[in-house]
Amino acid sequence: MEVIILFSVFLILLLVGMPIAFALGIASMSYLLMEGISLTIVPQRMYAGIDTFVLLCIPGFVLAGNLMNVGNITEHIVRFSNALLGHIRGGLGLANVGGSMIFGGISGTAVADSASIGSVMIPGMARSGYDKPFAAAVTAASSTVGPIIPPSVPMIIAGSLSGISVGRMFLAGAVPGLLMGLAMMITVYILAVRRGYPKEKRVPVLQLLREAKTAFWALLMTVIILYGIIGGFFTPTEASIVASLYALVVGMYVYKGLTWRKLPGILVDTVLTSSALLLMVGLANLFGWILTSEQIPQMIATLILSISENPLIVLLILNLILLFVGAFMETIAALIILFPALVGVATGVGVDPVHFAVIAVLNLMIGLTTPPVGVCLFVVAGIGKLPMLTVARAIVPFLLCNLAVLMLVTYVPAISLWLPNLLMGSN
Repeated sequence: MEVIILFSVFLILLLVGMPIAFALGIASMSYLLMEGISLTIVPQRMYAGIDTFVLLCIPGFVLAGNLMNVGNITEHIVRFSNALLGHIRGGLGLANVGGSMIFGGISGTAVADSASIGSVMIPGMARSGYDKPFAAAVTAASSTVGPIIPPSVPMIIAGSLSGISVGRMFLAGAVPGLLMGLAMMITVYILAVRRGYPKEKRVPVLQLLREAKTAFWALLMTVIILYGIIGGFFTPTEASIVASLYALVVGMYVYKGLTWRKLPGILVDTVLTSSALLLMVGLANLFGWILTSEQIPQMIATLILSISENPLIVLLILNLILLFVGAFMETIAALIILFPALVGVATGVGVDPVHFAVIAVLNLMIGLTTPPVGVCLFVVAGIGKLPMLTVARAIVPFLLCNLAVLMLVTYVPAISLWLPNLLMGSN
């Protein structure tokens, strides 16, 4: 009975618009009071949830993303993508996807990608003759590539929950992320041809080389992060600090969009964003502890395996669960609550845990663009001053292409595991 009330309170609070961290906390405390459990467990479980070294990546990569935005690094990424792809039909849409792939490979967060790329591309595409809902949909859909291509904040969370190597997960996300970006580019091109969207004039070779030279320092950041982790020069946590220092130097002394006067505001914004994420992690850990004490994960595993023990069927069921949850719950909270239980089910039928981690993150990223709680939809709708339902309709072709990639990644493990096995050896 108490568990039913726990979920009921949680869902009601979500439906009335309560921030998910508070919904998790209030629902958990309701359960504790009904069970007569001392509330001292609240700070204990919250602290246990965030007392993980790898979670220090979060403020590091958030800071790197903020420094990129203010330091004009994002703008140079977009300009280079446009110079490279703008001459193709629907080229600005292709540049939007390309810019998101590059930016996401540095910041590791989809929402930051939606806000930064969207603030540049949505007005720009509208001025160039694209439908504004299409521009918003491309921005929201392509932003989900960010947490698949390394680094990835959700993968950091998954690693802290399960002990899976974050470095292996980063590498495992690279090929699926590129595949996802390519699929969206094909979708953009097909829609652009059908709808007669414009194309830019081909950029002269010398101008393309100038844009490439200007964007070089931005592109180099991704190489430094990946090479540093793969080569064993620094951990993912240290990589986030290196990325922040690099973004500071490049933004201040190369692109010169960053000044000392802007740093306090950037730091405050980073603290607010990081603390909100870590508060959610702490409260979700409390919620997850309650579920574990009530043996909910074991019940979920038993229920799934009672349907089938065939790995192909089990993976399909896990995908459906994650897609459904991703449509209603924020990514980090969903991972903390569900991932430990579901990864146990997956590994129990012979699925590689790294492979399943990529599947889980990909599912929840698709959820960011799925009503009713698709955070990226709300971000781009706000930037474009559009009704959320209008953007949701426009994003349907991209959802379908991302679901196709999800099925491919799910049932062809080599797409995820080839690169980490090549560079780090098989487990």
